[in-house]
Amino acid sequence: MVHGGTETNSKTLPQYVAALSAAGGAFAAGTLLGWTSPAGVELKTRTDDFQVSIDEFSWVGSAMTLGAACVCIPIGILINLIGRKLTMLLLVLPFTIGWGLLIWAQNVAMMYAARFLLGIAGGAFCVAAPLYTGEIAQKEIRGTLGSFFQLMITAGILFVYAIGAGLNVFWMSIVCGVIPIVFGLVFVFMPESPTYLVIKNKDEQAIKSIQWLRGKDYEYRAEIEELRDTQKKIKQDQVSWWEGLSRPVSRKALAISLGLMFFQQLCGINAVIFYSAQIFKDAQTGIDENLSTIVVGIMQFIATFVSTIVVDKLGRRLLLLTSAIIMALSTAAMGVYFYMQDQDAESVATLGWLPVVSLCVFIVLFSIGFGPVPWLMMGEVFAADIKGVAGSIAGTMNWTLAFIVTKTFDNLRGSLGGGQTFWLFSGITVVGVFFVYFVVPETKGKSLNEIQAELEGKSTTTAPSTGNGTV
Repeated sequence: MVHGGTETNSKTLPQYVAALSAAGGAFAAGTLLGWTSPAGVELKTRTDDFQVSIDEFSWVGSAMTLGAACVCIPIGILINLIGRKLTMLLLVLPFTIGWGLLIWAQNVAMMYAARFLLGIAGGAFCVAAPLYTGEIAQKEIRGTLGSFFQLMITAGILFVYAIGAGLNVFWMSIVCGVIPIVFGLVFVFMPESPTYLVIKNKDEQAIKSIQWLRGKDYEYRAEIEELRDTQKKIKQDQVSWWEGLSRPVSRKALAISLGLMFFQQLCGINAVIFYSAQIFKDAQTGIDENLSTIVVGIMQFIATFVSTIVVDKLGRRLLLLTSAIIMALSTAAMGVYFYMQDQDAESVATLGWLPVVSLCVFIVLFSIGFGPVPWLMMGEVFAADIKGVAGSIAGTMNWTLAFIVTKTFDNLRGSLGGGQTFWLFSGITVVGVFFVYFVVPETKGKSLNEIQAELEGKSTTTAPSTGNGTV
């Protein structure tokens, strides 16, 4: 094995630093996702400046998902043209402009434009950051580092929930606007991906990058040679991205990634988050609305942190299967509660604990499994020559589904009923269990070459291992 940690004097701390720095963009994206919850009450009730109606605010909230969906494919092309590092640094610009527009918005149209622009920046990070992290990490810690992305998103959501409880929208938005700038000031000192540098025939820079990430005592020659040989093979077999996606192994990888993104969004996560404040209120817990969102945010963060610790020990499939099974039971239980409430409100007077417990369990299990793992595996299952485009397609589908679920949830609840809507999410999640069991491979402890070999139906024991697990 080219880079066994102790055998090659490889250091892991620099890789943790680089991965956490890249995930700083995810933290900024998390503040963007969480902003609507504390901002909503003030914007819909204030009498100064301009008031935002309920329907208008729903578009303010969902405009960012549209921006994210639109950018995923272009960003996949850009990261291959100018590099992973420069792309992420340039994203500081739309982030800063977007927050500026939102902070000093004079009308709802400016808020739409601001959220759309912020969505572009946040969505681009969802493609660039996991790809960068997957390429800089040794396979032994790739799962942990890959989970940093979702961890920092939940940290960003928790952060904006917390400051939103004490700051008005104006100052909360200013604090959020500073975060991308801080990210840029830190990430500028991180190395470019060695894989990208080898692709661009910048071998000397690639060696420096590897030594930065693995330490000066690391024996880099075998790893750099693997990268060169792999790139040479890619050039010899070079095809268009369409032909690359048409390969059977690419179609299988794309089906896995798209399937995981589908079930991640349609398990009901947005509906559960949307209902969280109402669930706490209906259960008469006495917990303030702002405090209840902070409680949810804390649970998300802790559970995602646990996932970063266990993902390289327990494996991806076990986390996904456990997550999906218990999430399906949780949404089924919430469905029972809301169905009974619709039929007879008095019948659930003593069952206020049921939706609260179900919500908490759902959030924890989503954050351990179906929250971080699909993004992690997006950086693992694709071959290098299609990774940018294929990852972009998966990201586009994810954000498009997020928009659809967010905008249609009220319609579903109105036409089917609250209970039936949650049962629908539960049924979809059950299908997701079978999808994971029969389709999704285990990638724990395997180089990306070995993963490709397994997808092709070859024995992973004979598959060549690359220095950083890059194909």
